[in-house]
Amino acid sequence: MSYELRNKRVAALVEHGFEQSELIEPKKALEAAGARVDVVSPQSGKVKGWKHTDWGDKVDVDRELDEARADEYDALLLPGGVMNPDRLRINDRAVAFVKAFVDAGKPIASICHGPSTLIEAGALRGRTVTSSPAIKTDLRNAGATWVDQEVVNDNGLVTSRKPDDIPAFNRKMIEEFAEGRHSPDRQLIGSAKR
Repeated sequence: MSYELRNKRVAALVEHGFEQSELIEPKKALEAAGARVDVVSPQSGKVKGWKHTDWGDKVDVDRELDEARADEYDALLLPGGVMNPDRLRINDRAVAFVKAFVDAGKPIASICHGPSTLIEAGALRGRTVTSSPAIKTDLRNAGATWVDQEVVNDNGLVTSRKPDDIPAFNRKMIEEFAEGRHSPDRQLIGSAKR
């Protein structure tokens, strides 16, 4: 078992309809690396996942969004799913929570449709990202450079396209979360380190 994330605390921000594998598998990888991962949600009790084409399992909410503060966490995980980011991006409290991570230069990992929430937080202008092809135009319109790669890292912003990319996503996410804060001035703007 690796402990490169020992003493790191990660918020996984989700709503009903998160893609189940895009939360569960990264969460397990982070915990195996020593991190504490809190499922943070505007919902209380449990949130329901989406598994490919139908509802999946329910997951316990560790912290309600109204009680969570970005300064309590070292990094942020934004799983995808279609419904999940659409619900988060219209929630002012969720957008403010995400923006606080961006403003502090804390690493963020987002997969599939997850980067939609980053649009609302104003986090993508000048950044290189990937995602589900379904939102590439939205990301470009927000000022990002979109590329079709299994994982992209732009100065601590790690993005991937789909569940098949999770192994590469997990490796890069753990590496960046272990590095910690990145310069808010983003000296690597537009780079796509692999």
